Amino acid sequence: MTDDLLARHRAVLPSWMPLYYAEPLELVSGSGRRVTDAQGRSYLDFFGGVLTNMIGYDIPEIREVVERQLATGIVHTSTLYLIRQQVELAEKIAQRSGIPDARVFFTNSGTEANEAALLVATNHRRSHQILAVRNSYHGRSYAAMGVTGNRNWSASGLNPLQVAWLHSGDRVRGLLARLSADEQVDAAVEDLREVLATQTAGDVAALIAEPIQGVGGFVHPPDGLFAGWKKVLDEHGILFIADEVQTGWGRTGEHFWGYQAHGVTPDLLTFAKGIGNGFALAGVVGRAEVLESVPAISFSTFGGNPISTAAGNAVLDYLIAHDLQANAARVGAILADGLRSAVGGLDCVAEVRGKGLMLGVEFVRPGGSEPDPALTNRVFEAARDGGLLTGKGGLHGNVLRMGPPLTLTEEEAREGLAILVDAIRTAAGVAA
Repeated sequence: MTDDLLARHRAVLPSWMPLYYAEPLELVSGSGRRVTDAQGRSYLDFFGGVLTNMIGYDIPEIREVVERQLATGIVHTSTLYLIRQQVELAEKIAQRSGIPDARVFFTNSGTEANEAALLVATNHRRSHQILAVRNSYHGRSYAAMGVTGNRNWSASGLNPLQVAWLHSGDRVRGLLARLSADEQVDAAVEDLREVLATQTAGDVAALIAEPIQGVGGFVHPPDGLFAGWKKVLDEHGILFIADEVQTGWGRTGEHFWGYQAHGVTPDLLTFAKGIGNGFALAGVVGRAEVLESVPAISFSTFGGNPISTAAGNAVLDYLIAHDLQANAARVGAILADGLRSAVGGLDCVAEVRGKGLMLGVEFVRPGGSEPDPALTNRVFEAARDGGLLTGKGGLHGNVLRMGPPLTLTEEEAREGLAILVDAIRTAAGVAA
């Protein structure tokens, strides 16, 4: 029973591993965009294993490829041997990255990918100085945590890097929130110049930034900000790392990568989550001269193994063949427009934001911008009661996050929208 499993979980797993919902779920099966719990109840999944089950559940084209690889008896060889699936996937990612003369290094998670990017950037520049963005999240390892600008996810005050912090794209609160988009870009660029002049020794290695901040509650800056930043970075030879762990693979709808909304090309790009559709697969792709900046032997034991890269190839092929980027734009618009129309005017809703199938709703106390995490949790639980799984996040825990599989249909979007609107109105005490 789930109750027994919950007790066993608490007896052997650390307390800092959170479980969703007042009554935690055990998901035992899935198909398409729906999952079923241990009690037999079905849910429409709008969070996809934290934006990871990008194609959905039990997809034949992916399952069959993995089963064929399993049938060979080769699950793992290590990268000390040639891996055909790995090479083929690296070729596809290098070509799709937009980065010239690209090289790809595979890891198991976004944390490891960002750690690798920081390793090569600091080696290439011979500096441990990094620029990062407030409200960001880049992983749970030592250096990745060091460039995470969110106290909730900073498990240690120790840091192997010297980090200087830039303003985020928050439009609800903060020093830049009251500015227009163009004014915000200008102010952020001016801030970067001041940070470089006052908080660094000049030889900064890199700036790492998410095009849309995932854990941060899907906050994102105006399009074009990265271009303004990169102009300054280029003046100093500073590298730009785009953390595309959550924004990659067409999720934003308008572009294949989030960075493309800004008209720039990063020196390094990290990816994870959706490319494996549940299999552990991630990595970093970058310019050869940068990625080759490792002065010793290094490899990832499980990174890019035959099973995960077989899945990755199938995922990427499926994504392109079915033009899921266009679907994300089309279906995401149904959700975003529907939410703005139905609840965007409520005094408890500060903002409906995001792009494509990466959407957030921020809740505040009526009459101001004070975060309301209690209301957020009520909406979260009410949506579950209605048969919809979502996520939570934001610096103050007051943002409902949605990152459905990119295969979400228009009918499913409208179904989920109706559940969500009802949950928001019910939790906020607003008459239907």
